Amino acid sequence: MNGFYTLFYKEWLRFWKVNVQTVLAPVLTALLFLMVFGHTLRNSAEPYPGVGYSAFLVPGLAMMSVLQNAFANSSSSLMQSKMTGNIVFVLLPPLSYREFFFAYLLAASARGLVCGAGVLLFTVWFVNLRFEHPWWIIVFGVLGSGIMGVLGIIAGMQSDRMDQLSAFQNFIILPLTFLSGVFYSLHSLPPLFQGLSHINPFFYIVDGFRYGFFGVGDVSPWLSASVVAVCLAALSVLTLYLIRTGYKLRH
Repeated sequence: MNGFYTLFYKEWLRFWKVNVQTVLAPVLTALLFLMVFGHTLRNSAEPYPGVGYSAFLVPGLAMMSVLQNAFANSSSSLMQSKMTGNIVFVLLPPLSYREFFFAYLLAASARGLVCGAGVLLFTVWFVNLRFEHPWWIIVFGVLGSGIMGVLGIIAGMQSDRMDQLSAFQNFIILPLTFLSGVFYSLHSLPPLFQGLSHINPFFYIVDGFRYGFFGVGDVSPWLSASVVAVCLAALSVLTLYLIRTGYKLRH
């Protein structure tokens, strides 16, 4: 277990030592989104009865920060290690593939959750947030950061150059995040796009997380948790297999 803790601690320090860039910058970005969209639409949109648009927006922004930063942590760490060649110092020690996986995953989840908590801490002064079901907030925060941490590991292993990693993020992660209901309620969309939203797993993460605050959502939180948990389990099994075979790490 010492190897696991050492690798986890190394990944934690990697982002925490530059927390202005890795934590404060995403918080500032979320505040800018809140100022622009919240000020523009606060009097013309009420996604749920009794929930103002600014309050509705905050959980979505917090979860968006969790997702993007959890993915960025594991993907950029593996990509940079491969490009600089120091990945060998991670592969040579007697670390099991499970320790390798969970160290990167937990560090990525930690960064995502720290960023999400930072967004909530700063935005709670500007909006009147409720915390109807705190356990759902925790559950979807952990599940969401876990999924993105795993996807980040896959992207980091798959990519051989920074432009490949950027393509993965810009053409897959970013669109799925922005189209997950961060800025709108599903019921405000035409029926066709409502149906398409149901095949986006990020939608269930955001909707379930928001349910924890207001006690209302577009779908049942149990359905959302089930979908997200199945996706996380499937991606974890795939990633463990790739690590065990040394896919694009040892060859």
